[in-house]
Amino acid sequence: MEKQAQNNIQIELSDEIAQGIYSNLAIIAHSSSEFVVDFVRMMPGVPKAKVQSRIILTPEHAKRLMMALIDNVKKYEAQNGEIKLQGQGFVPPIMGPIGEA
Repeated sequence: MEKQAQNNIQIELSDEIAQGIYSNLAIIAHSSSEFVVDFVRMMPGVPKAKVQSRIILTPEHAKRLMMALIDNVKKYEAQNGEIKLQGQGFVPPIMGPIGEA
C-alpha cells in the first residue's frame, strides 16, 4: 500500500492552462537530445502564422507521446469511426477556398 502512495502524482491545472490553446498545425524538429514541437494557429487568408506553444521533449518522452497518441486515436476511432484525412501529404489548413461575406 505504501508503494502505491509513492507512485501517486498530483497534477495541478491552472484555470488559464485549462482553457487550452487552439492549434491546427504542428511543426516538429529534433536533435540528438531533444524533440521540439511547435503548435501553430493558421487562419484562412492570413499569410502569417504564430507559434502558440512550444513543447520540448526528450527522445524517450517523444516516443511515449507518439505511442499514447496512437493508442488514443485507435480508441477514438473504435467509438466514433475512422478519422478521414483530406488530400495526400502535407496540406496546410490555410490552403483552400477563402470564404467571402
